[in-house]
Amino acid sequence: MSRVIMVQGTMSSVGKSILTAGLCRIFRQDGYCALPFKSQNMALNSFITDDGMEIGRAQAMQAEAAGVKPEVWMNPVLLKPTSDTGSQVIVNGKVRGNMDARRYFSYKKELIPDILHAFHKLEEQADIIVIEGAGSPAEINLKENDIVNMGLAGLVDAPVLLVGDIDRGGVFAQLLGTLFLLEPKERERVKGLVINKFRGDRSILDPGIAMLEEKGKVPVAGVVPYMKLALEDEDSLSTQLENRRAGVVDLAVIRFPRISNFTDFLVFDQIPGVRVRYISSVRELGEPDLVILPGSKNTIGDLKWMRQNGLEAAIRKLAGDVPVFGICGGYQMLGESISDPGCVEEGGQMRGMGLLPGHTVLAEEKTQRQVSGRIEETGGIFAGLSGLPFCGYEIHMGVTKEAPDAGAICRSGNVYGTYVHGIFDEGRIAVTIAEALAQKKGLALSDLRDFDYRAWKEGQYDLLAQTVRDSLDMDAVYRMMDRRKEYGTGRERI
Repeated sequence: MSRVIMVQGTMSSVGKSILTAGLCRIFRQDGYCALPFKSQNMALNSFITDDGMEIGRAQAMQAEAAGVKPEVWMNPVLLKPTSDTGSQVIVNGKVRGNMDARRYFSYKKELIPDILHAFHKLEEQADIIVIEGAGSPAEINLKENDIVNMGLAGLVDAPVLLVGDIDRGGVFAQLLGTLFLLEPKERERVKGLVINKFRGDRSILDPGIAMLEEKGKVPVAGVVPYMKLALEDEDSLSTQLENRRAGVVDLAVIRFPRISNFTDFLVFDQIPGVRVRYISSVRELGEPDLVILPGSKNTIGDLKWMRQNGLEAAIRKLAGDVPVFGICGGYQMLGESISDPGCVEEGGQMRGMGLLPGHTVLAEEKTQRQVSGRIEETGGIFAGLSGLPFCGYEIHMGVTKEAPDAGAICRSGNVYGTYVHGIFDEGRIAVTIAEALAQKKGLALSDLRDFDYRAWKEGQYDLLAQTVRDSLDMDAVYRMMDRRKEYGTGRERI
């Protein structure tokens, strides 16, 4: 039987995903096979496994930290919001359908067998399973039939680390309030509290920690400092979407209301001299060196949004002098038309931006596959991409017809498009794009011959693991896991 530890949070974005990845890396360094697990994930950043199954991108990142290949069992239920009240429901890597929030709330209990099956598949392989919760276990309106926080902890008999975010303020109220709202059996599962994202002198916290332990009756397992890491976040609340440093090369990424897989551009953030801005208005657009239209979970709706706020017209005007690159949904928007005969999104037909050839027809069957090869003859400002190896994955609901068979990248003049997520991560692709943009301005970036994004990420995982190891009482964490009951006993039922 695998040992288990679960990371829950006082609210969203307290750092559960990153701490889960850090624990996976630590256990790997300690000689164990550690696998991540999140029973239900709500995110627009997703990943395609080797066998063509779709899971949350955060679990793929955690698997990478653990040194294993991502598997569908790591995230059996994925919710991809299509509106403010509805989501596409993906179970075991395949689309189950679209549901509004009320319908899904009633339906989710039926997913328990799928969740437990996935968990048991991981148990066949893992020494340790690191489980990530979602949101907060103290959302009293959502606790009925819970399948992702304390409900799941009871099903698999998991000890819990409860994480609060001190960077936002009120961490003592967060942790104590969460504990006080838990049922007695749930509170017993919380074996340690973690204060995350701390800045400053650790000793200043000591009086508060003593009072926290006295009132909460749970030990503080560690205080984790604020980490300046650039690992992948799972949703559009990510601070990665905030405009940051200056750079000689300026990339403007359109921040769609339903932006997906913005992790595609994290590699550019690591190239010295390149600035990545996420923009949502004409005023913010300015005069970038490259405009990127990212993926979207609602291609028609996000194109309408651009048309209404003037960004479409502004981009079309820039396209004569400034290169434009569309990925997945962004690629579809750049074409001549988008039709939705089966009401996959909003139904009907819509004129595209007309900057690339091709007509996209949305279909209920989703394309999910990993792809690799070499980029064919590209031409234009990014001619240097020709012949470079690429790999990534496709995940889209539409088929683009009447477009030239250009391999990984379609091009017309200054405009480029691809269906391949992750294409920029491989080898020299991102560097080649950045250097071409700098050269166009008569500038040069620093020597990038040794730039290796994948090696850089491995260094980030090691830094994360060292910081978490130095900050948590890891001996206590191992003891928490050793207390798990024998399989099949002591299980709570929803």
